Amino acid sequence: MKTLIDDTTVVQNFDKNEIRHQSSILINEDGIIEEIGNSTEFSDRKKDFNILHMDGKIVMPGFINCHTHLTATLGRGILEDLAFPPMLPYPRTANSYLSDEETQIMATLGVLEGIRSGTTTFVELGRDVEKYASAISDTGARFFLGEMMTDLTYNVIKAGNELKSKEDFSENLADQAYARAVNLFESWDGKHRDRIKVIFSPATADSCSPSMLQKSRELAEDRQTFYTIHLSQSHQEINGIKNAWNLKPTEYLDAHGFLGPALIAAHCRYVDQQEINLLGNFSVGISNNPAIAARRGAAAPITELIQSGCNIGIGTDNMAEDMLEAARTGYFAERVRKNNETNPTPNDVLGWATTGGAKITNSLDTLGSLYVGKKADLIAVNFKKPHLTPNLRVVSNFINNGVSSDIESVMVQGNLIMHDNKILNIDENYIISQAQLIAEKSWKQLLGSYPNLDMPVQLDDI
Repeated sequence: MKTLIDDTTVVQNFDKNEIRHQSSILINEDGIIEEIGNSTEFSDRKKDFNILHMDGKIVMPGFINCHTHLTATLGRGILEDLAFPPMLPYPRTANSYLSDEETQIMATLGVLEGIRSGTTTFVELGRDVEKYASAISDTGARFFLGEMMTDLTYNVIKAGNELKSKEDFSENLADQAYARAVNLFESWDGKHRDRIKVIFSPATADSCSPSMLQKSRELAEDRQTFYTIHLSQSHQEINGIKNAWNLKPTEYLDAHGFLGPALIAAHCRYVDQQEINLLGNFSVGISNNPAIAARRGAAAPITELIQSGCNIGIGTDNMAEDMLEAARTGYFAERVRKNNETNPTPNDVLGWATTGGAKITNSLDTLGSLYVGKKADLIAVNFKKPHLTPNLRVVSNFINNGVSSDIESVMVQGNLIMHDNKILNIDENYIISQAQLIAEKSWKQLLGSYPNLDMPVQLDDI
């Protein structure tokens, strides 16, 4: 049966500030928006539909998180304070002590936070993603999954070392990485009515050889999907690429044919004007991850990247999955960075988090805004709150004053995955309680394994 979201205010598009009052949305059995019209137009047909009353809530497009690592929830409250790469002395990570089931729980925890903050789509990047793909897909959210690939013979992030030489790459490691990535694609791409898609993700500019860059782009193009990489996220990366190749990171990607409109470059915190021009010339999509950048004392040059020709999306990256907080941080950070009191606008920023994300994930025809023919990926926000009253400018009010708990319902492709503040497909209390136990156990194991090494921050008693 078709579903009618009845008698609500609909924000169709943040970019254009298209808002329809006293409207209803008709969604067909395939989760596609079939009609949007004045609520009175549906009065005589309501008996034919499943009626979803939103009680005066405002319906908006769901957020598209363009860059995240869901299993990094294990580092919450710890790694945010340890710079990047994190200043931990241990040869292992806390995540390395997790079983497959424990990894699934930590990843699911991240999805639940994302859903509660209005995220309908996640671009999830990780290692051995297939081990937890089923668990996170059970939440009902939409995913682009990427298996991170590297052929460097050491882990520059875990080790905290700069790339030393262009000789430090392994064809054997590359072949293993390609095999994992292709297997993920063959196993998951198109599953659950295309709610799960697979992309290709060479990990970082300083951990991939020229041949891996070229092969990754070929894999993506052959399978008609996009590809992504971490770019200019640390001074260590910049120095390492200069050591090995005598190039800046963006120049290194360009030298090996990696730049293009199907690329999402994540971070871009430290690109200079020459690199900005290169990215714009190739219409590269940028995942601005402002909340984690701000925690690390940085901000990407978003205004200049837009002026150069880049499209912008928003991502959360590590530890936190609150997309509303990420969008707001991007709003504040860019105004502070440019010393500009009026730009970017609220519509700009929420546009990056929705239509911008749809553009750079090559899904603008189906996602990112609420129009006939698009998938019903949407959120319902309760504005009847002290901090959102009076409500005279919906979009500005939401980005300036809203909090994630104002989002009371989340729908993906016509299916509610949260309603009236209740997560529907997953036992949320179980995930929360287990995640706490898992974190205590794994961090204790890490500290206990290396008693002679000093933890840079003191953990509370656990």
